[in-house]
Amino acid sequence: MRDFSQDHDWLSINTATVRKQRGAEVPLDRIIDQCAERGVRAISPWRDQVAAVGLDKVAKQLKAHGIGLSGYCRGGFFPAPDAAGLKAALDDNRRAIDEAKTLDAPCLVLVVGALPGALDGKAAYKDLGRARSEVRGGIAASLDYAREVGMPLAIEPLHPMQAADRACINTLEHALDICDELDPERSGMLGVALDIYHVWWDPKLQQQIARAGNQRLLAYHVCDWLTPTRDLLSDRGMMGDGVVELKKIRGWVEAAGFAGFSEVEIFSALDWWQRDGAEVLDTCIERHKRVV
Repeated sequence: MRDFSQDHDWLSINTATVRKQRGAEVPLDRIIDQCAERGVRAISPWRDQVAAVGLDKVAKQLKAHGIGLSGYCRGGFFPAPDAAGLKAALDDNRRAIDEAKTLDAPCLVLVVGALPGALDGKAAYKDLGRARSEVRGGIAASLDYAREVGMPLAIEPLHPMQAADRACINTLEHALDICDELDPERSGMLGVALDIYHVWWDPKLQQQIARAGNQRLLAYHVCDWLTPTRDLLSDRGMMGDGVVELKKIRGWVEAAGFAGFSEVEIFSALDWWQRDGAEVLDTCIERHKRVV
C-alpha cells in the first residue's frame, strides 16, 4: 500500500468539501486558488460551481495552476415520469460529458437517480424496478456517446438510505453487475466511483472491490461515518473522526490495482461548512497523511 505520510501528492479535494466556508457559499475560482496555495494536485468540481464561474475560465485556471481532476460531479438522474423527461435527462448527461471532456476529467461520476420527484417529496411513481430499468437504459445510451468522445463513466452506488430519492443503485455489486452487462469487454469506459460513506458497511465490500479491479475502479472518495449521524445527507465526518476502517479499505482498493487519488468529499452543514476554508483544507491534508 502506498505511503501517504510524507506528502499529499495523492490527495484530491471534492469541492463540495469547501463550497461553504463559515456558512457562506464560496465560488469555485476561490476554492481552486486555495487548493493551489497548498499544493493540492487535483480537485473534483461540481457542475453548478463550474457553471457559476464559467467552463472555459475554470479550464484555464486549472491549467495555469497545474491542477488536474480526479472526477467530475455529476451526471445521472436518469429516471423520469415520461418520455420527454427521459430525453431531457439524456441531453443533460451529454452536456455533462462534454463539460468533463473540456476539463480533461478522468471520468464523469454518475449519481443515477431514483423515483422522479421524490427529492421534492412528490414521487411521480413508486415502482423502484421501473426506476432501475430507466437507469440502466440511461447509462447505456450515455455510454454510447461517452465512447465517441472518450469520457469514462463512473457509477456511484449510494447508501440504501438514498434509494428512493437520489440513487437506486445501492451496492458495489449492483453497480458492477450493470458494468458487466453494458461493458463486458472491460474497456475502461464504464466503472465505479467508490465512496466510502456509501459502501463502508457492505459485507461484500472486499470481495466486490477485488471483482472491480483497476479497469472498473475509476474514482475513490473518502470521508468518515459519524456516530451518531445527525443528518443522513450532510453530516459526513472528517477522516479519523468516525468508525470507518479507512486504511484497511484503501488496502483492498490498492490491492485491486487502483493507484489514483483519494478524493475527500465531505458534506458537513453543522461542522466543517461552518469553519474557515483554510482550516478545512489543512485538516484534510493532515488527515490524508495520517489516517487515510
